[in-house]
Amino acid sequence: MKAIIYRKKNKIEPAILPEPELEKNGAIIKVTGCGLCGSDIVKIRQGLIKEGTVTGHEVVGHISKIKGNKSFNPGDRIVLGHHVPCFRCVFCKNENYSMCAHFKQSNIIPGGFAEYIYVSEEHLKHTVFKVPDNVPDIDASFTEPTACCLRAVKRAGIKPGDNVLIIGLGSIGLVMGQIVKHFGANAYGTELIDERKELANCLGIETVVSKGYDKVFLTAGSDATINAALSSVRDGGTIVVFAGVPSGETSFPNNEIYYRELTVMGSYSPSPADLGESLGLISKKVIKVGNLSSVYDIEDIEKAIDDTVSNKIIKAFIRMSP
Repeated sequence: MKAIIYRKKNKIEPAILPEPELEKNGAIIKVTGCGLCGSDIVKIRQGLIKEGTVTGHEVVGHISKIKGNKSFNPGDRIVLGHHVPCFRCVFCKNENYSMCAHFKQSNIIPGGFAEYIYVSEEHLKHTVFKVPDNVPDIDASFTEPTACCLRAVKRAGIKPGDNVLIIGLGSIGLVMGQIVKHFGANAYGTELIDERKELANCLGIETVVSKGYDKVFLTAGSDATINAALSSVRDGGTIVVFAGVPSGETSFPNNEIYYRELTVMGSYSPSPADLGESLGLISKKVIKVGNLSSVYDIEDIEKAIDDTVSNKIIKAFIRMSP
């Protein structure tokens, strides 16, 4: 089967790999397409993964073969989450699912930028969902990133009437703003690219920014955006960190957090329940994502990465075949 594998820092290439076999309970998914996540780009550009790795996890596809599960059938169109928590450890009991050791170890095989993947029996039980007929593949591919945003908004304790600032209006920021509005809060955003500001305005996200926000979401990571978050949040407010920065680039603003009684929290991956809820929000058009992605064939994935990094596009959807 066709796949894209990582070779070395900033180097990926096409490869032919054996199709995964259904030797135990689970399913083989024929991948229709896969969203290109910022984390995929970081891993490739910074050399954070092993040679031969197939990245990609925002998968949409059809069940090709299945064993040991009666909830799905061959031919079902599905979307999935790639990690499964154990639901038993101290992290899961405290709803820190993405800190669960089993969550971190579980994955799809070999990865979403391949024609076929294997998903386990526990994936089928907890993180695989049938896609409604009214939801296009590109929209469905936003299920996992939307679920990440949904969990972040829940963790922040957004209340109706809160004034919320999103710093960075890429695909994540635009989805985050829509979820903030869904929770009854007022969504504001800041962004350097005019086209993204216009798109945000069309989605009901104001781009006239002031000070004194109840909550600030950091969806673009750098010293500059951290300083912007600190200067924008009100005393006693909350900053949600939803983006990494290069190691050693920033420092911990101890005194501002202490004297201003700020809450600073991180949010990373979603729970299985968030995945199902997010697919529902997308299918009902509560969250509009259809115009956020540009389509690239799998052979053009390097161009998709370059165009994303250079901000020519907001996000790429990698199609496995024309």
